Amino acid sequence: FNCIHSKPNPNEVEFDNLYLDMNGIIHPCTHPEDKPAPKNEDEMMVAIFEYIDRIFNIVRPRRLLYMAIDGVAPRAKMNQQRSRRFRASKEGMEAAEEKQKIRREILAKGGILPPEEVKERFDSNCITPGTEFMDNLAKCLRYYIADRLNSDPGWKNLTVILSDASAPGEGEHKIMDYIRRQRAQPNHDPNTHHCLCGADADLIMLGLATHEPNFTIIREEFKPNKPKPCALCNQMGHEVKDCQGLPREKQGKHDQFADSLPIAEQEFIFIRLCVLREYLERELTMASLPFTFDFERSVDDWVFMCFFVGNDFLPHLPSLEIREGAIDRLVNIYKNVVHKTGGYLTESGFVNLQRVQMIMLAVGEVEDSIFKKRKDDDDNFKRRQKEKRKRMKRDQPSFIPGGQFSPQALGNRSSPQAISNPRQAAFEMRMHDRQNSTTSSSPNTSLNSDGSPSLAGGIKRKAEDSDSEPEPEDNIRLWETGWKQRYYKNKFDVDASDEKFRRKVVQSYGCASWNWYYPFHYAPFASDFEGIADMPSDFEKGSKPFKPLEQLMGVFPAASGNFLPPTWRKLMTDPESSIIDFYPEDFAIDLNGKKYAWQGVALLPFVDERRLRAALEEVYPDLTPEESRRNSLGGDVLFVGKHHPLCDFIVEQYKTKNTEPVDIPPELCHGIQGKLTLNENAVLPDHISFKDPQFDEDFVFKAIVLPGAKKPAPVLKPGDWEKTNNDGRPWRPQLNFNRDRKPVHLDQSAFRTLGHTMPRERGMPGMYANAVPLGTYGSPYTRPLLSGQQQIPKLLSSKWILLSTFFMLQCVSSVHRTAGAAPLLAWNRMLQSQNQYQPSQYQGLGGPMSYPQRPEDRMDRGRQLPSLVQPLCVYPWARGLCHDYADTAFH
Repeated sequence: FNCIHSKPNPNEVEFDNLYLDMNGIIHPCTHPEDKPAPKNEDEMMVAIFEYIDRIFNIVRPRRLLYMAIDGVAPRAKMNQQRSRRFRASKEGMEAAEEKQKIRREILAKGGILPPEEVKERFDSNCITPGTEFMDNLAKCLRYYIADRLNSDPGWKNLTVILSDASAPGEGEHKIMDYIRRQRAQPNHDPNTHHCLCGADADLIMLGLATHEPNFTIIREEFKPNKPKPCALCNQMGHEVKDCQGLPREKQGKHDQFADSLPIAEQEFIFIRLCVLREYLERELTMASLPFTFDFERSVDDWVFMCFFVGNDFLPHLPSLEIREGAIDRLVNIYKNVVHKTGGYLTESGFVNLQRVQMIMLAVGEVEDSIFKKRKDDDDNFKRRQKEKRKRMKRDQPSFIPGGQFSPQALGNRSSPQAISNPRQAAFEMRMHDRQNSTTSSSPNTSLNSDGSPSLAGGIKRKAEDSDSEPEPEDNIRLWETGWKQRYYKNKFDVDASDEKFRRKVVQSYGCASWNWYYPFHYAPFASDFEGIADMPSDFEKGSKPFKPLEQLMGVFPAASGNFLPPTWRKLMTDPESSIIDFYPEDFAIDLNGKKYAWQGVALLPFVDERRLRAALEEVYPDLTPEESRRNSLGGDVLFVGKHHPLCDFIVEQYKTKNTEPVDIPPELCHGIQGKLTLNENAVLPDHISFKDPQFDEDFVFKAIVLPGAKKPAPVLKPGDWEKTNNDGRPWRPQLNFNRDRKPVHLDQSAFRTLGHTMPRERGMPGMYANAVPLGTYGSPYTRPLLSGQQQIPKLLSSKWILLSTFFMLQCVSSVHRTAGAAPLLAWNRMLQSQNQYQPSQYQGLGGPMSYPQRPEDRMDRGRQLPSLVQPLCVYPWARGLCHDYADTAFH
């Protein structure tokens, strides 16, 4: 598959630069949720390499590949990381205790459970700068990059930059800083097409803030409610709390695939920010402004306002919930108030607090109505849910026959079973039904032990039978008068009339600094932002980030102390430690009006930087040379292959042993500029340290579209913006990058191809005449027909031909997606998962649709592609059937 990368992109767009937010790759590869976890660290590294290969195969960048791993974060982000890691440790311990408790109960009742596996649990907290795991990952990625540059033609002229965990800053922020600095250079191509891989929503905001006209985000397609096996019995269909310890049902003749999970390749989607910019331009364009309308500045204002709805550094304002349409509300207020502000809220990163105050006070005026509407909506939702539960109970059948008369799933049996003693079975069913109807007619009548009615009176309804669910206690009651007083008293333990304290809370709400953090667990109200224009805005400059091991001490719970040196670890557990209060074994979680614990606020003590550094001064001498190296801050590394124009320049630097930084000749590296310095740990001579272009501290990066940039062709049509567009027909957005691509159709050659595969001598009588044959297309991974088997009947509807072809092409798509792997292995893997979880759903239906489905035949299904697929792969029209996917199946 290596030759694929150098061919044109099948999505009909060519990307120049690909940026990987690596933490979004590392986590799902090391502890996946939908498939078995890797057995060791080596398998984790291979999984990461395969993931990168697949993304590279989809995007196929032509100039730059930038890999950014999260380094040491600012203090504000560290507080969020601390909350997540402490919460994960607490939940993990509670889950383990609950699992052991349920296990003992099941075994005591005689249940059957597989023996408990004794294996070391992978602690995902090791994916933090400064750990051995992250250091090993950086080394492995260096060798991976060197191998691809020298063996894959698609990497031939590529420049690769690796910013590992030793380089401070979060991955996405390092990427954005690189883009910001490069576009400020005179050699930057203003029409560079950027593609960023990552699943975080803030990437959309950061991408918009670059003001690059060609910016695309690729991310995994979100598929909720993926099935997971029970952690006790490893069976599907229930959770640990509902496990009964029942024996596992046999899957197939030999039970071959009973322990394997259903595996399906993850699909990816493209998010085109140029289309989002079109929508924003229509939404934010305002008439009769007292100043000149500037779309780029209005985009910056929109991104800035979204920060109040939620970000990684600050808690969102109580009145702004994104699920309640907070962004739309802010936009409407912004458009109403902007006529009074006299200008925009931001200008190239600088904020006008006087104008922000006007927006926030306008939000504050409607806070009371927002809280009341939230309560009304919540009550209405609960009422509807209660009515739904009652309706479902009422509509349930009063009696379902069992035994030989019990309902069976369609196609579950090859032939009807003979009825034995029908008179006795009918009598038992009739008596059972009569008893149920008698009981239901007198709901308040209690029963004796033998099932007869009792005259002792009604029975008390159990609490677990109640329709209402327990609600978390809410002492704030934002929908009632006096909500601000209760909020400050309960959350901050101060009186709402304390004007000085409220100003302190608001003044603490935001600052750009490595050392700054918001020192409270709760946000202020929008109405508290009065007077922010008069607050001092001179913040600390020149602050430095923590060192990696210092960050570990700031974010890790004691349970993850094994990743730290022994004497450092002791500071987390020793009762005599001067900072033992930073590491509580248990802590409260304030639901803060929410329903679930993960939505609540973890009330952890904030780390005092001065006390932490003072405690660490005593243990710093205990670090080994290797630990001291991991505790140091590093930088980016640049790689090029031996065929790259810059390679000879780098080799010359190593030959002359030049220790001074040198400028990259931009004409040799697609206009990329920066400083190069010899690297002591170079894998090959084409590996050198890289540093972004530097600017003065007061330099302003202009928030503009660069001169010479070509605006992408518009996607929205004039009528797409109106709700009643397209003459009342459902409006569908443009898919893919090519707006001129014609819809899929089947021409005469396609019908001839299908005719060779599906003979016409069979008919499809009966009620399923217009449906896809279940034995063939109801399960897209069924085997191809073998010699001597009954042929597939003729399909009477051409639309089913199209859908069936599309299903089969998806199979081929999944086969081709894993670069470097044998396609038939992928086919076998899908086949196995299909056989396990749908073992006999469509077997032996009888009549003209009865196809042989022997288990021994199913073992051969992965040995060849379906005869339908083989001819389709070479037809140009077949490509269009999968054009909605960011994939590489057709090239």
